[in-house]
Amino acid sequence: MSFGSVCQQCKEPLQIDASLVDLAPSAYDMIVATLPSSSSPAPVSGSKPSDRSSAESPSTSKAAWQRSSNSNLSTKAAGSPLSPRAQSKQAQRGVPLPNESFVLLQDSVIRNIPSPTRAKRGATKSRANQTQENVVDQQTTRTLEQDHANPSPLSHHLRSTARLFNLLSTRTEIDHPLCAECTQILLTNLQKQLDETKKERDGYIAFEKEVRKERERESQGLSQEEAEKKIEKLKQEEVLAIEQLKEAEREREQLDFELHQLEINERALELEEAEFWRSYNDHILAAEQQAAQLATLRAAYSAGLVTLEKLERTNVYNDAFCIGHDGVFGTINGLRLGRVPGVPVEWAEINAAWGQTLLLLYTIARKLDYTFENYRLVPMGSFSRIERTTGDKANYELYGSGDLHFGRLLHNRRFDIAMVAFLDCLKHLMDHIKLQDAGVDFPHQISKDKIGDVSVKLQFNQEEAWTRSLRHVLLALKICLKWATNGANG
Repeated sequence: MSFGSVCQQCKEPLQIDASLVDLAPSAYDMIVATLPSSSSPAPVSGSKPSDRSSAESPSTSKAAWQRSSNSNLSTKAAGSPLSPRAQSKQAQRGVPLPNESFVLLQDSVIRNIPSPTRAKRGATKSRANQTQENVVDQQTTRTLEQDHANPSPLSHHLRSTARLFNLLSTRTEIDHPLCAECTQILLTNLQKQLDETKKERDGYIAFEKEVRKERERESQGLSQEEAEKKIEKLKQEEVLAIEQLKEAEREREQLDFELHQLEINERALELEEAEFWRSYNDHILAAEQQAAQLATLRAAYSAGLVTLEKLERTNVYNDAFCIGHDGVFGTINGLRLGRVPGVPVEWAEINAAWGQTLLLLYTIARKLDYTFENYRLVPMGSFSRIERTTGDKANYELYGSGDLHFGRLLHNRRFDIAMVAFLDCLKHLMDHIKLQDAGVDFPHQISKDKIGDVSVKLQFNQEEAWTRSLRHVLLALKICLKWATNGANG
């Protein structure tokens, strides 16, 4: 039979290894000597059923090869673990080549086909198989010797390789040649089968040990007296175990009671904890509210301080008594004080200006906590007056009138006395301020009824001089007011 250089499993072309191309006869004989004498000996009559079943079952290597083929077919759809070359070989199996349109049965396969009369002629067939194998070996040896005697360049190597593969297929259950990948699959499955066989062997060994131990225990045996003692001992152990069980039951009941008490205490503690957290939350809320109120009060306090500082820096006296000038006239809060020819000023405006002037002098003295010795100021607007506190205690009106009658002369005289009394009070206040602060400088000095070089009397005086003296009076009052508000007492 001719194999050709085709793998007998995947039917793929093979390239023979260089070591098999020119195989020496000694190497060939060594390979033949290492092969088994028979692939599967036929069962003889009279053999045991177990031997017959093992003989009829396929060999180990053949079964492993069939399982590997089945596993490859079952895992083909899920993804084969083979290489792309092997996968392509598996895919090409279903497509027959033009020169592979027939089935070729080998001699080893034909010999393994069971016959109906196998049980009757088992021994005869076994002897015939041995005779046939010997004949094949002899013919192969003679052919090899003839080939070596008359070698040809190519046919000699092909025939030698084919005879070697034929002999391997005859002595084993695997058809040869095989490619490297099919050989690797076969070796992997044989290794798995070997591991399983080792595990099964270990299990049998352990079971055998247990059986031997059991047989040893049975062989020893116990006498009746020893058995009764053992039974009595077991009864005592049972009584002791029952007592221990009862004690454990009592302990369990006691523990259940303690557990119940602990659960009651736990619930009470949970209630106390809930109450504690409730009170704690209330305290936290109260503290937060108080903190918010405190922050509000601090903000209000800060705003009040800012307002206070602003008010302290604000000089209300400058707003209440605004002293300035309007041409030749001195003014207080916009009211002109004095008269000049050609510019008529009503006596009502002059009297109101004198009322504001007297009120300013009274306010400065009160702020400085100063009391005049001889006079008391009575500010009453346009009808203000000055009272003498010593002597006759007369009252002098600090306002004038434009009526043309005889009593005007007497009234103007009282008006002049009132203005001189006002000037005396201003002089005493200026002296008091100078005592407090020597650095204060007044541009116009007061002497009796004159301030500077002009008199404050209206009678027997020119209106321009009288107006200038009143302007000096307002200037002195302005200096006193500035020192009282911004100076040492400010």
